[in-house]
Amino acid sequence: MSSNELIDTHQHLWVMSERAYDWIEPTFGPLYDDFRPERLAPDIPASGVTSSVLVQAADTYEDTFYMLDVAKHSEFVKGLVAYVPLDRPHEARAAIDLYRNEPLIKGLRNLTHNYADKKYESDDKWILRPVVQETLAIVEKSGLSLDYVAVNSAHIQNVPILARNFPNLKIVIDHLAKPDIAHKVWEPWATLMEEAAAYPNVFAKISGLNTASAPGWTVTDWQPYVDFIVATYGANRTMLGGDWPVILLANNYVEVWKAQVEAISKFSEEEQEWIKFRTAQHFYSL
Repeated sequence: MSSNELIDTHQHLWVMSERAYDWIEPTFGPLYDDFRPERLAPDIPASGVTSSVLVQAADTYEDTFYMLDVAKHSEFVKGLVAYVPLDRPHEARAAIDLYRNEPLIKGLRNLTHNYADKKYESDDKWILRPVVQETLAIVEKSGLSLDYVAVNSAHIQNVPILARNFPNLKIVIDHLAKPDIAHKVWEPWATLMEEAAAYPNVFAKISGLNTASAPGWTVTDWQPYVDFIVATYGANRTMLGGDWPVILLANNYVEVWKAQVEAISKFSEEEQEWIKFRTAQHFYSL
């Protein structure tokens, strides 16, 4: 019997009036605001989503502890992806030791896609720095997973190296590494994602496609990318995420989720179940 479960593996919350999110600027329009769970709640029933994983939206402990507070008071939230400073191994180890007491913390992430910024020495290879590799060895031993934000070819090229260096670390590429769907660009994205898929500890997250698409996007625009990812990674290494509230830059939560479910509707019932919730359960140990 098929299940109606549908896990949103990429949900953000932020309350700018209470804590800092230094990447969110007034030019971001609707995102320059507070987004508590109560704001999303009215859209949940129509979306079909049955539970979620919260994902860090700032490289701060304040963001992590806010998510943890929400998760502890929510039956809807099943886990969260927290922050530790990946370039400070001793501090990261101490934070991970504390996180062991919080079963809702399932994985870690840094906003590595921003580290091409001058304050990080404009380094797209930041994740490969020796000091970061030292921390990732600790993460691997902890059993926590890694969400990796990739937005260009250099970022994707880092993934096979990480997968080889840490074969027991589960890594998911957020937002399919943001392919340029708006301009129907295929290469080198496809080749690089295929190279990353050769490693069984690498997973793919179908999320954020609406903001990678041209205005007025349709499921047809996404279909070649979705089909390629499922064929390349397999349904058991592919999951879905909503990317709320960033999703609001190009449509809304309900319509994007309808489109995502439609995009995988051609696959077998078993494959759809993996993409909708089983992969998420496995990856995040939900």
